[in-house]
Amino acid sequence: MTARLLVVDDDKVALANLALAMRRAGYKVQTASGGEEACALLGRERFDVVLTDLKMPGVDGLAVVRCCRERQADAEVIVLTAFASVDNAVGAMREGAFNYLSKPYRLDEVRAVVAEAVAKVALRAENRHLREALDSVHGPVRIITRDPVMLGLMDMARRVAPTGCNVLITGESGTGKELFARYLHAHSDRPEGPFLAVNCGAFHEDLLANELFGHEKGAFTGASADKPGLIEAAGGGTLFLDEVTEMTPGMQVKLLRVIQERELMRLGGTRPVRVDVRFIAATNQEVPRVVESGQFRQDLFYRLNVVNFDLPPLRARRDDVPPLAEFFLSRAAAYMRKDVRAITREAMDCLVGHDYPGNVRELLNLVERGIAVTTGTEMGVEHLPGDLCQRQAGHGFVRKEGRVATLEEHEMTYIRWVLGEAGGNQSLAAKWLGINRVSLWRKLKDHLAG
Repeated sequence: MTARLLVVDDDKVALANLALAMRRAGYKVQTASGGEEACALLGRERFDVVLTDLKMPGVDGLAVVRCCRERQADAEVIVLTAFASVDNAVGAMREGAFNYLSKPYRLDEVRAVVAEAVAKVALRAENRHLREALDSVHGPVRIITRDPVMLGLMDMARRVAPTGCNVLITGESGTGKELFARYLHAHSDRPEGPFLAVNCGAFHEDLLANELFGHEKGAFTGASADKPGLIEAAGGGTLFLDEVTEMTPGMQVKLLRVIQERELMRLGGTRPVRVDVRFIAATNQEVPRVVESGQFRQDLFYRLNVVNFDLPPLRARRDDVPPLAEFFLSRAAAYMRKDVRAITREAMDCLVGHDYPGNVRELLNLVERGIAVTTGTEMGVEHLPGDLCQRQAGHGFVRKEGRVATLEEHEMTYIRWVLGEAGGNQSLAAKWLGINRVSLWRKLKDHLAG
């Protein structure tokens, strides 16, 4: 990705010349005619490197360095200064500047220092992604991804988690909303507290009220003892409300009061009970549409939707399919006690090409099914549902190493699937393919030779 530079100078000619030189060097360049404009830009746009003159009226280069450190800690600042101001430039480096260049400077010198700063920014970003990958594997909650959108959501989650604000997670079924809620809880200021989950669509109103609020002894027939509800039980921790839009209007009113007042009344109770719980809600519905239809209270939506995380479907992050599939394979092989060590290239291509209406949950099911029927050490296309690869071959969905597969590769994927369906019987497979056995043999031979 092309690095973005911000060039700052109150001298219009010097500003234009340096900006032109940096654009010719291949960078995307934004300019600012002073420190005040630069600080405003740093608050609105992202930059990798800032080149700023030191001596400027009003907001000087030193203030720009401080502003950059506050608003874009990952960016690097290069200070441009006259020889007499070198001491001030050294002071700017103490404030966090990357380097300084004395005026008049040589353009090749500027290009070299900028390239060094860009490389440092890129290395820092790469290290951050590596730490994220390690955290996804070894952390208390595993979210396996290398998708930029998901990594961005996880970065925001780590910033939001300690604040204790309520969160609404949206996304299609199977995208991992509960797992993401657990990730938020694990990075919150209450990770040692309980994490409890309830599906709001699984109970009718009376049962859900009892589950959430609990009851007092004698509240109804069979209530032989006091029973705290899930809200109380989640005290000091997190309560995850899955499918929250399935709540009845009456339950929505009761939940809203708990969120507003931080207290609840047990069924049959006469005294309010104070509660300390963080609410994370989730739904696969388009919440604004549900609110507009009157099925979900707008005030409750605002209370829950302090921060929203909209999880992308798996078909929008196909690069995550291979690492997820490998993880599911190792886990399934272990608990099924099978020595399955890998997924064949053809099978992986088939998995990557699928559209996943059931998202991550569907991928998990496909891999578990494959492990269950595998007899060898590899899971191949013959261990996937019979029409999975055929559908993709017919609609051009098969991919090879991130690209669309060639016609020949599509053909071989289909031939291998038919052979699997025929139990390896080439005569039967040839008949089903509408070719003679010799033609099939030649295709297989050519494929192996290639």
